[in-house]
Amino acid sequence: MPALVTPTHNAGLHRFAVLTALATLALIGIGGLVTSHGAGMAVPDWPNTNGYNMFFFPISQWMGGIFYEHSHRLAASAVGMLTVVLTLWLYGRSARPLMRWTGAVLLLLGAGTAMALPRRWTDGSVLMLTGLALLGASRVWPRCEPSATWLKRLGLAAFFAVVLQGVLGGLRVVLLKDTLGIFHATLAQLFFVLVCAVALFTSRWWQSLPMRAPAPITHHLPTLYLFTTLLVLAQLTLGAAMRHQHAGLAIPDFPLAYGKLWPAMDADSVARYNQQRIEIVDANPITAFQIGLQMIHRLLAMTILATVAYAAWTTRRALGGKNYLSWLALAWLGAILTQVLLGAATIWSNKAADIATAHVLVGALSLALGAIMSIVSYRELMFAYRETDLSTAPDARTPSALKPLASGVTGLAQS
Repeated sequence: MPALVTPTHNAGLHRFAVLTALATLALIGIGGLVTSHGAGMAVPDWPNTNGYNMFFFPISQWMGGIFYEHSHRLAASAVGMLTVVLTLWLYGRSARPLMRWTGAVLLLLGAGTAMALPRRWTDGSVLMLTGLALLGASRVWPRCEPSATWLKRLGLAAFFAVVLQGVLGGLRVVLLKDTLGIFHATLAQLFFVLVCAVALFTSRWWQSLPMRAPAPITHHLPTLYLFTTLLVLAQLTLGAAMRHQHAGLAIPDFPLAYGKLWPAMDADSVARYNQQRIEIVDANPITAFQIGLQMIHRLLAMTILATVAYAAWTTRRALGGKNYLSWLALAWLGAILTQVLLGAATIWSNKAADIATAHVLVGALSLALGAIMSIVSYRELMFAYRETDLSTAPDARTPSALKPLASGVTGLAQS
Protein backbone atom coordinates (compact mmCIF):
# COMPACT_ATOMS: atom_id res chain seq x y z
CA MET A 1 0.00 0.00 0.00
CA PRO A 2 1.52 3.39 -0.92
CA ALA A 3 2.45 5.76 1.86
CA LEU A 4 -0.24 8.31 2.69
CA VAL A 5 0.50 11.98 2.12
CA THR A 6 -0.74 14.95 4.09
CA PRO A 7 -3.05 17.25 2.10
CA THR A 8 -0.73 20.21 2.71
CA HIS A 9 1.85 18.97 0.22
CA ASN A 10 2.66 21.61 -2.41
CA ALA A 11 4.51 20.06 -5.36
CA GLY A 12 5.22 23.41 -7.01
CA LEU A 13 6.77 24.81 -3.84
CA HIS A 14 8.97 21.73 -3.47
CA ARG A 15 10.18 21.93 -7.07
CA PHE A 16 11.01 25.59 -6.63
CA ALA A 17 12.95 24.84 -3.44
CA VAL A 18 14.95 22.22 -5.36
CA LEU A 19 15.60 24.79 -8.11
CA THR A 20 16.85 27.28 -5.51
CA ALA A 21 19.18 24.65 -4.04
CA LEU A 22 20.59 23.80 -7.48
CA ALA A 23 21.09 27.48 -8.27
CA THR A 24 22.91 27.90 -4.95
CA LEU A 25 25.21 25.00 -5.78
CA ALA A 26 25.94 26.58 -9.17
CA LEU A 27 26.68 29.88 -7.41
CA ILE A 28 29.16 28.14 -5.11
CA GLY A 29 30.84 26.73 -8.21
CA ILE A 30 31.07 30.17 -9.82
CA GLY A 31 32.49 31.53 -6.57
CA GLY A 32 35.07 28.76 -6.64
CA LEU A 33 36.08 29.80 -10.17
CA VAL A 34 36.47 33.41 -9.02
CA THR A 35 38.85 32.37 -6.25
CA SER A 36 40.69 29.79 -8.39
CA HIS A 37 41.33 32.38 -11.10
CA GLY A 38 42.35 35.03 -8.56
CA ALA A 39 39.58 37.30 -9.82
CA GLY A 40 38.09 38.30 -6.47
CA MET A 41 39.27 41.90 -6.83
CA ALA A 42 38.87 42.20 -10.61
CA VAL A 43 35.97 44.62 -9.97
CA PRO A 44 37.09 47.14 -7.32
CA ASP A 45 33.71 48.72 -6.50
CA TRP A 46 30.43 47.50 -5.03
CA PRO A 47 27.45 47.38 -5.44
CA ASN A 48 28.27 48.91 -8.83
CA THR A 49 30.49 47.22 -11.41
CA ASN A 50 33.21 49.59 -12.63
CA GLY A 51 30.83 52.52 -12.06
CA TYR A 52 27.83 50.91 -13.77
CA ASN A 53 24.73 49.50 -12.19
CA MET A 54 25.60 45.79 -12.31
CA PHE A 55 22.53 44.96 -14.41
CA PHE A 56 23.56 47.52 -17.05
CA PHE A 57 27.25 46.67 -17.23
CA PRO A 58 28.21 46.45 -20.95
CA ILE A 59 28.81 42.92 -22.21
CA SER A 60 31.74 44.22 -24.24
CA GLN A 61 33.66 44.75 -20.99
CA TRP A 62 33.17 41.21 -19.69
CA MET A 63 36.80 40.19 -20.14
CA GLY A 64 39.41 38.34 -18.09
CA GLY A 65 38.85 38.32 -14.36
CA ILE A 66 35.97 40.79 -14.71
CA PHE A 67 33.98 38.07 -16.50
CA TYR A 68 34.22 35.71 -13.52
CA GLU A 69 33.60 38.32 -10.83
CA HIS A 70 30.71 40.02 -12.63
CA SER A 71 29.11 36.67 -13.48
CA HIS A 72 29.39 35.78 -9.81
CA ARG A 73 27.53 38.96 -8.83
CA LEU A 74 24.74 38.36 -11.34
CA ALA A 75 24.38 34.72 -10.24
CA ALA A 76 24.27 35.86 -6.60
CA SER A 77 21.50 38.32 -7.48
CA ALA A 78 19.56 35.52 -9.16
CA VAL A 79 19.89 33.29 -6.08
CA GLY A 80 18.78 36.22 -3.92
CA MET A 81 15.69 36.67 -6.09
CA LEU A 82 14.90 32.94 -5.94
CA THR A 83 15.25 33.03 -2.15
CA VAL A 84 12.83 35.95 -1.89
CA VAL A 85 10.27 34.08 -4.01
CA LEU A 86 10.76 30.91 -1.94
CA THR A 87 10.25 32.82 1.32
CA LEU A 88 7.09 34.51 0.05
CA TRP A 89 5.76 31.17 -1.21
CA LEU A 90 6.26 29.62 2.23
CA TYR A 91 4.18 32.44 3.74
CA GLY A 92 1.44 31.77 1.20
CA ARG A 93 -1.41 34.21 0.66
CA SER A 94 -0.56 36.00 3.91
CA ALA A 95 2.49 37.46 2.10
CA ARG A 96 0.35 39.47 -0.33
CA PRO A 97 -0.08 42.64 1.81
CA LEU A 98 3.68 42.79 2.43
CA MET A 99 4.32 42.39 -1.31
CA ARG A 100 1.92 45.24 -2.12
CA TRP A 101 3.40 47.66 0.39
CA THR A 102 6.99 46.78 -0.47
CA GLY A 103 6.25 47.07 -4.19
CA ALA A 104 4.66 50.49 -3.75
CA VAL A 105 7.58 51.76 -1.67
CA LEU A 106 10.16 50.51 -4.20
CA LEU A 107 8.19 52.01 -7.08
CA LEU A 108 8.06 55.45 -5.44
CA LEU A 109 11.69 55.23 -4.33
CA GLY A 110 12.80 54.32 -7.83
CA ALA A 111 10.80 57.13 -9.43
CA GLY A 112 12.21 59.61 -6.90
CA THR A 113 15.76 58.43 -7.55
CA ALA A 114 15.38 58.76 -11.33
CA MET A 115 13.94 62.29 -11.06
CA ALA A 116 16.24 63.64 -8.35
CA LEU A 117 19.43 62.01 -9.65
CA PRO A 118 19.23 61.73 -13.45
CA ARG A 119 22.70 60.20 -13.61
CA ARG A 120 21.44 57.35 -11.43
CA TRP A 121 18.51 56.51 -13.71
CA THR A 122 19.64 52.91 -13.97
CA ASP A 123 19.36 52.44 -10.21
CA GLY A 124 15.92 54.03 -10.27
CA SER A 125 14.87 51.78 -13.15
CA VAL A 126 15.86 48.62 -11.25
CA LEU A 127 13.91 49.77 -8.18
CA MET A 128 10.81 50.64 -10.22
CA LEU A 129 10.86 47.35 -12.13
CA THR A 130 11.21 45.41 -8.88
CA GLY A 131 8.32 47.36 -7.34
CA LEU A 132 6.10 46.77 -10.37
CA ALA A 133 6.91 43.05 -10.31
CA LEU A 134 5.91 42.80 -6.64
CA LEU A 135 2.71 44.78 -7.15
CA GLY A 136 1.68 42.72 -10.15
CA ALA A 137 2.52 39.39 -8.56
CA SER A 138 0.64 40.25 -5.35
CA ARG A 139 -2.67 40.34 -7.23
CA VAL A 140 -2.50 36.68 -8.28
CA TRP A 141 0.22 34.97 -6.19
CA PRO A 142 0.75 33.19 -3.90
CA ARG A 143 -2.63 31.50 -3.53
CA CYS A 144 -1.63 28.62 -1.24
CA GLU A 145 -2.14 28.47 2.51
CA PRO A 146 0.88 29.44 4.66
CA SER A 147 3.30 26.67 5.57
CA ALA A 148 3.87 25.58 9.16
CA THR A 149 5.31 28.27 11.41
CA TRP A 150 8.70 26.56 11.81
CA LEU A 151 9.01 26.20 8.03
CA LYS A 152 8.16 29.86 7.48
CA ARG A 153 10.87 30.76 9.95
CA LEU A 154 13.37 28.65 8.02
CA GLY A 155 12.43 30.57 4.87
CA LEU A 156 12.90 33.86 6.71
CA ALA A 157 16.29 32.65 7.96
CA ALA A 158 17.26 31.84 4.37
CA PHE A 159 16.25 35.35 3.29
CA PHE A 160 18.36 37.06 5.96
CA ALA A 161 21.25 34.67 5.27
CA VAL A 162 21.32 35.51 1.56
CA VAL A 163 21.20 39.25 2.36
CA LEU A 164 24.08 38.87 4.82
CA GLN A 165 25.97 36.83 2.26
CA GLY A 166 25.67 39.62 -0.31
CA VAL A 167 26.80 42.25 2.18
CA LEU A 168 29.81 40.14 3.23
CA GLY A 169 30.79 39.69 -0.42
CA GLY A 170 30.56 43.43 -1.02
CA LEU A 171 32.48 44.37 2.12
CA ARG A 172 35.19 41.90 1.13
CA VAL A 173 35.72 44.03 -2.01
CA VAL A 174 35.36 47.45 -0.40
CA LEU A 175 37.40 46.81 2.76
CA LEU A 176 40.01 44.52 1.16
CA LYS A 177 39.74 42.05 4.06
CA ASP A 178 40.65 38.42 3.34
CA THR A 179 39.04 37.36 6.62
CA LEU A 180 35.65 38.45 5.31
CA GLY A 181 36.21 36.15 2.34
CA ILE A 182 36.51 33.19 4.72
CA PHE A 183 33.21 34.07 6.41
CA HIS A 184 31.65 34.65 2.99
CA ALA A 185 32.68 31.19 1.79
CA THR A 186 31.58 29.45 4.99
CA LEU A 187 28.19 31.16 5.02
CA ALA A 188 27.68 30.05 1.41
CA GLN A 189 28.02 26.43 2.52
CA LEU A 190 25.61 26.91 5.43
CA PHE A 191 23.09 28.68 3.20
CA PHE A 192 23.23 25.77 0.76
CA VAL A 193 22.49 23.35 3.60
CA LEU A 194 19.57 25.54 4.74
CA VAL A 195 18.00 25.64 1.28
CA CYS A 196 18.49 21.88 0.87
CA ALA A 197 16.70 21.40 4.19
CA VAL A 198 13.74 23.49 2.96
CA ALA A 199 13.64 21.35 -0.19
CA LEU A 200 13.62 18.23 1.99
CA PHE A 201 10.87 19.52 4.31
CA THR A 202 8.58 20.46 1.41
CA SER A 203 8.97 17.09 -0.33
CA ARG A 204 6.24 14.48 -0.62
CA TRP A 205 8.67 11.91 0.81
CA TRP A 206 9.24 13.91 4.01
CA GLN A 207 5.55 14.51 4.59
CA SER A 208 4.73 10.84 4.04
CA LEU A 209 7.44 9.66 6.42
CA PRO A 210 5.26 9.79 9.58
CA MET A 211 2.89 7.27 8.01
CA ARG A 212 5.60 4.63 7.68
CA ALA A 213 6.99 2.27 10.28
CA PRO A 214 10.09 3.91 11.82
CA ALA A 215 13.51 2.47 11.11
CA PRO A 216 15.03 0.44 13.97
CA ILE A 217 17.50 3.22 14.72
CA THR A 218 19.37 3.95 17.94
CA HIS A 219 20.60 7.29 19.22
CA HIS A 220 24.28 6.71 18.36
CA LEU A 221 23.69 6.83 14.58
CA PRO A 222 22.22 10.37 14.45
CA THR A 223 24.95 11.54 16.82
CA LEU A 224 27.61 10.00 14.58
CA TYR A 225 26.13 11.65 11.48
CA LEU A 226 25.95 15.05 13.17
CA PHE A 227 29.48 14.84 14.56
CA THR A 228 30.88 13.90 11.15
CA THR A 229 28.91 16.67 9.43
CA LEU A 230 30.44 19.20 11.82
CA LEU A 231 33.88 17.83 10.92
CA VAL A 232 33.07 18.38 7.24
CA LEU A 233 32.01 21.96 8.00
CA ALA A 234 35.28 22.57 9.86
CA GLN A 235 37.18 21.13 6.90
CA LEU A 236 35.40 23.41 4.44
CA THR A 237 36.18 26.40 6.65
CA LEU A 238 39.85 25.40 6.68
CA GLY A 239 39.75 25.10 2.90
CA ALA A 240 38.26 28.59 2.62
CA ALA A 241 41.01 29.95 4.87
CA MET A 242 43.65 28.32 2.67
CA ARG A 243 42.13 29.70 -0.55
CA HIS A 244 41.99 33.22 0.82
CA GLN A 245 45.61 33.19 1.99
CA HIS A 246 46.66 33.92 -1.62
CA ALA A 247 49.80 31.82 -1.24
CA GLY A 248 49.05 29.19 -3.86
CA LEU A 249 49.89 25.68 -2.72
CA ALA A 250 51.77 25.89 0.54
CA ILE A 251 52.83 22.26 0.02
CA PRO A 252 53.44 21.29 -3.64
CA ASP A 253 53.54 17.48 -3.28
CA PHE A 254 51.18 14.73 -2.12
CA PRO A 255 50.93 12.32 -0.33
CA LEU A 256 54.28 13.44 1.11
CA ALA A 257 54.94 17.04 2.15
CA TYR A 258 58.24 18.38 0.85
CA GLY A 259 59.30 14.75 0.61
CA LYS A 260 58.44 13.91 4.23
CA LEU A 261 55.47 12.65 6.21
CA TRP A 262 55.58 15.91 8.19
CA PRO A 263 57.59 18.81 6.72
CA ALA A 264 60.17 20.80 8.65
CA MET A 265 58.69 24.16 9.63
CA ASP A 266 61.68 26.01 11.11
CA ALA A 267 62.71 29.38 9.66
CA ASP A 268 65.60 28.00 7.58
CA SER A 269 63.42 25.28 6.03
CA VAL A 270 60.65 27.73 5.18
CA ALA A 271 63.21 30.06 3.58
CA ARG A 272 64.48 27.14 1.47
CA TYR A 273 60.93 26.26 0.41
CA ASN A 274 60.31 29.84 -0.65
CA GLN A 275 63.54 29.94 -2.64
CA GLN A 276 62.41 26.85 -4.53
CA ARG A 277 58.95 28.35 -5.14
CA ILE A 278 60.39 31.55 -6.60
CA GLU A 279 62.94 29.80 -8.81
CA ILE A 280 60.78 26.91 -10.05
CA VAL A 281 57.13 27.97 -10.14
CA ASP A 282 57.28 31.73 -9.54
CA ALA A 283 54.80 31.40 -6.66
CA ASN A 284 54.14 33.67 -3.72
CA PRO A 285 56.16 33.07 -0.54
CA ILE A 286 54.54 31.04 2.19
CA THR A 287 54.84 30.92 5.98
CA ALA A 288 55.13 28.15 8.54
CA PHE A 289 51.56 28.90 9.59
CA GLN A 290 50.28 28.24 6.07
CA ILE A 291 52.21 24.97 5.89
CA GLY A 292 50.73 23.90 9.22
CA LEU A 293 47.25 24.90 8.06
CA GLN A 294 47.54 22.67 5.00
CA MET A 295 48.83 19.75 7.05
CA ILE A 296 45.86 20.08 9.42
CA HIS A 297 43.62 20.13 6.34
CA ARG A 298 45.16 16.86 5.15
CA LEU A 299 44.90 15.17 8.54
CA LEU A 300 41.28 16.24 8.95
CA ALA A 301 40.51 14.89 5.47
CA MET A 302 41.78 11.45 6.49
CA THR A 303 39.82 11.66 9.75
CA ILE A 304 36.62 12.48 7.90
CA LEU A 305 37.18 9.65 5.42
CA ALA A 306 37.63 7.16 8.27
CA THR A 307 34.61 8.51 10.16
CA VAL A 308 32.30 8.41 7.15
CA ALA A 309 33.49 4.89 6.30
CA TYR A 310 32.70 3.85 9.88
CA ALA A 311 29.29 5.54 9.66
CA ALA A 312 28.49 3.68 6.42
CA TRP A 313 29.57 0.34 7.91
CA THR A 314 27.68 0.94 11.16
CA THR A 315 24.52 2.00 9.34
CA ARG A 316 24.53 -1.05 7.10
CA ARG A 317 25.17 -3.33 10.07
CA ALA A 318 22.37 -1.77 12.14
CA LEU A 319 19.69 -1.24 9.48
CA GLY A 320 20.59 -3.63 6.68
CA GLY A 321 21.65 -2.94 3.15
CA LYS A 322 18.16 -2.10 1.83
CA ASN A 323 17.38 0.76 4.23
CA TYR A 324 17.49 4.21 2.62
CA LEU A 325 19.89 5.47 5.30
CA SER A 326 22.33 2.73 4.30
CA TRP A 327 22.19 3.92 0.69
CA LEU A 328 22.63 7.55 1.75
CA ALA A 329 25.62 6.59 3.90
CA LEU A 330 27.16 4.77 0.96
CA ALA A 331 26.61 7.82 -1.27
CA TRP A 332 28.20 9.98 1.44
CA LEU A 333 31.26 7.74 1.49
CA GLY A 334 31.50 7.96 -2.30
CA ALA A 335 31.35 11.75 -2.13
CA ILE A 336 34.11 11.90 0.49
CA LEU A 337 36.33 9.54 -1.54
CA THR A 338 35.79 11.76 -4.59
CA GLN A 339 36.62 14.80 -2.48
CA VAL A 340 39.91 13.27 -1.33
CA LEU A 341 40.88 12.40 -4.90
CA LEU A 342 40.01 15.91 -6.10
CA GLY A 343 42.10 17.39 -3.27
CA ALA A 344 45.07 15.31 -4.39
CA ALA A 345 44.44 16.24 -8.04
CA THR A 346 44.37 19.92 -7.06
CA ILE A 347 47.92 19.59 -5.79
CA TRP A 348 49.16 17.42 -8.66
CA SER A 349 47.70 19.84 -11.25
CA ASN A 350 49.22 22.87 -9.51
CA LYS A 351 45.76 24.07 -8.51
CA ALA A 352 44.04 23.89 -11.90
CA ALA A 353 40.93 26.06 -11.72
CA ASP A 354 38.43 23.45 -12.89
CA ILE A 355 39.72 20.77 -10.50
CA ALA A 356 39.87 23.18 -7.55
CA THR A 357 36.30 24.29 -8.28
CA ALA A 358 35.09 20.68 -8.48
CA HIS A 359 36.76 20.16 -5.10
CA VAL A 360 34.68 23.02 -3.67
CA LEU A 361 31.44 21.71 -5.21
CA VAL A 362 31.85 18.14 -3.94
CA GLY A 363 32.65 19.56 -0.51
CA ALA A 364 29.34 21.44 -0.52
CA LEU A 365 27.46 18.30 -1.58
CA SER A 366 29.20 16.27 1.16
CA LEU A 367 28.15 18.80 3.80
CA ALA A 368 24.54 18.88 2.58
CA LEU A 369 24.34 15.09 2.43
CA GLY A 370 25.63 14.77 5.99
CA ALA A 371 23.17 17.40 7.21
CA ILE A 372 20.24 15.64 5.51
CA MET A 373 21.24 12.31 7.03
CA SER A 374 21.44 13.95 10.46
CA ILE A 375 18.00 15.53 10.11
CA VAL A 376 16.28 12.40 8.78
CA SER A 377 17.89 10.06 11.30
CA TYR A 378 16.94 12.29 14.24
CA ARG A 379 13.39 12.36 12.96
CA GLU A 380 13.34 8.58 12.68
CA LEU A 381 14.67 8.35 16.21
CA MET A 382 12.05 10.71 17.64
CA PHE A 383 9.29 8.92 15.76
CA ALA A 384 10.50 5.58 17.10
CA TYR A 385 10.50 6.96 20.66
CA ARG A 386 6.97 8.23 20.23
CA GLU A 387 5.81 4.91 18.79
CA THR A 388 7.13 3.25 21.93
CA ASP A 389 5.20 5.69 24.11
CA LEU A 390 2.00 5.17 22.11
CA SER A 391 2.26 1.39 21.88
CA THR A 392 -0.81 1.02 24.09
CA ALA A 393 -2.89 3.15 21.71
CA PRO A 394 -3.19 1.27 18.41
CA ASP A 395 -5.40 3.95 16.81
CA ALA A 396 -2.78 6.65 17.29
CA ARG A 397 -0.99 5.83 14.04
CA THR A 398 -3.97 6.51 11.80
CA PRO A 399 -3.31 9.37 9.39
CA SER A 400 -5.97 11.62 10.93
CA ALA A 401 -4.24 11.44 14.30
CA LEU A 402 -0.89 12.66 12.97
CA LYS A 403 0.30 15.95 11.64
CA PRO A 404 3.97 16.49 10.72
CA LEU A 405 5.11 19.43 12.76
CA ALA A 406 8.74 18.36 12.53
CA SER A 407 11.27 20.95 13.45
CA GLY A 408 14.33 20.92 11.21
CA VAL A 409 16.22 18.57 13.52
CA THR A 410 14.02 16.73 15.96
CA GLY A 411 11.19 15.40 13.85
CA LEU A 412 7.55 15.02 14.77
CA ALA A 413 5.12 16.41 17.25
CA GLN A 414 1.49 15.53 17.73
CA SER A 415 -1.14 18.02 16.66
